[in-house]
Amino acid sequence: MRAPDLMHTAWRCPDCGPISPLHVAEHIGPEIVASTVDRITVDRNPADQESGVPGSRAGSPMPLWCPWPLPQGWTMTGVGWAGDDRGGVRATAVACTGPDPLGGGPADLVLVAEEPGVGLGTRLAGTAGPDPGPQLAEALTDPGPGHAERIAHAKVRAGGHPTPLWSVRSPTDRSAYAGEARGIWLYAIAWPASAGYLLAEDVELHDLTEWTPPELVYGAPSPYLHGRV
Repeated sequence: MRAPDLMHTAWRCPDCGPISPLHVAEHIGPEIVASTVDRITVDRNPADQESGVPGSRAGSPMPLWCPWPLPQGWTMTGVGWAGDDRGGVRATAVACTGPDPLGGGPADLVLVAEEPGVGLGTRLAGTAGPDPGPQLAEALTDPGPGHAERIAHAKVRAGGHPTPLWSVRSPTDRSAYAGEARGIWLYAIAWPASAGYLLAEDVELHDLTEWTPPELVYGAPSPYLHGRV
């Protein structure tokens, strides 16, 4: 990844072109979450805020989705955001760790909210392309054998609103789901693949930019969000 220079105003990848750099805190705790929330709410794109660009959420901060209440035995293990000073925060990520709902071993879940074309969700899901649009279009037009309707593979409540998620292709070591909340992409990526069954339960997603519960429990930093796995 190359930083902006005299010839280019954006961060860029030699293979992908302009990108939004990912910033992940080395540790996790109340002060790290508070700092991330401040960055998201204060440094959103002022051009979008003033001009009402379609898809910009009219200057609303990018949501920072976290399961709340946390499932039993789960902790928050990471937080990050993608963007720069020029474009503002364009994506956020929250990592959580807890027991696998099926196997009982350790499991990890990363939730991503992002604007179209950022590519953080597909990167973590292990799929190609900047967003899940083509795969979701396929799922919506072809519900699969034995299904007369387009049935979501997982359902959560994001900010109090029912939010369907559809499975997207991913490596066998994980399961990945994608949908839309507040006009932007919402991803849920779980390791191992069986941990995706967590989303079969009544999972409530809360936006930490609105309020951060003081009862949040924190764990060791997630290796998945830090790219160590």
